[in-house]
Order: sequence, then structure tokens, then C-alpha cells
Amino acid sequence: MTHVLVPVAVLEGESVSLGLMNLLGTMDVTVLGYHVLPEQTPPDQARLQYEERATETLADIAEEFRQAGGDADHRLVFTHDREKTIQRVAEETDARAYAIRGATGAVDRLLVPVTGDVAIERILAFVTDLVGDRPIGVTLFLATDEETSEARESLDEAATILSQPGIDVRTELAVDAAPLQALIEAVAGHDAIVMGERAPSMRSLLFGDEAARVATETVGPVLVVRRDDRPE
Repeated sequence: MTHVLVPVAVLEGESVSLGLMNLLGTMDVTVLGYHVLPEQTPPDQARLQYEERATETLADIAEEFRQAGGDADHRLVFTHDREKTIQRVAEETDARAYAIRGATGAVDRLLVPVTGDVAIERILAFVTDLVGDRPIGVTLFLATDEETSEARESLDEAATILSQPGIDVRTELAVDAAPLQALIEAVAGHDAIVMGERAPSMRSLLFGDEAARVATETVGPVLVVRRDDRPE
């Protein structure tokens, strides 16, 4: 089965919504419990103090995932760098995607942006596995400077791939709009977002990762499909 990493700040009272657990019922899940430490605090010291309580909490969350239909395990990490830890554990578990938690009830429709330098085929394969044979609809979203035949064909081709296994697919083309703002405005009427991870850029260094910015601006969870061209 396709593997998804779900990071949780386990000692800060973070939880995973039932809607996200049910959405990931077709996936293998690793619940990554993490706690970010001050630079001067050794991880081994924190582990001695908090490991038992954190592990019990993680075991409970993993069991809830299993009850939702999928397989789940858990890991506990005390770290000084959250982002590096998530990427490292995603590599170790061969996770196809990672989740940015968000509140949601039953998921009836996913928003799937295919704008920019993302691996569209990889995203569509993940969405196909995620939806499975459930009645979850998908809206494919593309933001472009102008409406061209190439943009429309790109959306139509992606829609054809998703419709082959019987997924209810709609398409939405946003023309001459700031891509991020257009995406945020398109979230209404959708319960979760599946988007591709982008390569680091000067813009992401200055303004933050796009997926994290989308998650901050919206309510529901965001599933980020990892790139397959990462350096060793």
C-alpha cells in the first residue's frame, strides 16, 4: 500500500481529526510524534523525561488510524529541526506523501492543484490510490497567466486519467490570477487538498513553503506528495 507520514507535535496536545484518519484509510500510515527541543537540550535528556507519555499517546493515535481502516505504526523523535526530521523519516519509511494536519469532517471532495513544476503523474497516482473505490470527488485546479489550448489540454488529460477508475472529476482553470491566492479561493467547497511538493526556490526561502502557506490560510488538511527527484 501507499505510505503516508503524519507528523504530530505529540507533547503539545496536537491531535488528528477523524476526517483525516478516515481519508487515509486506504493508506499505510506512520504517525511521527516529534518534539522540538531548544538547542541546548540534549535529545537523550528529553527522551528520559517524556518518552513514556509520548509513546502512549502515539500508540493511541496509531490505533485510531487502524480502526479507520488502514495500517499504522508510530515513531517518536526529539529534534532540533522539525523540517529535516520530517524529510528524514519520510525517506526512511518510503512515504509517498506527508500530511499537514487540519480539521475536517467527512471528506466528500478533494482539491488537487496541478499548477507549476509539480510531478502531475505522481500526484494523480497518489490520488487514485487515496480515493480507491470510495465516492470521493476530485477537482483538478490549474492557475495560468492566460487561457490556452495547452492549459486546457493539460487539465483534460489529467481528468481522463482520474476518471478511468471511476473517480468523479471536475476541472477548474484560474486565468490571470496570483496562483497561491487563486488556489486559496478555490478551497471553498472542498474538504482536503492534495498537492505536489515543489523544489526549493528563492521564493520559498523568503516566503515559506507553498504547502505550509496553503495550510495556514485554509482549514482542512493538506497532503503533500513528495518529489521523486530528491538528491541522495
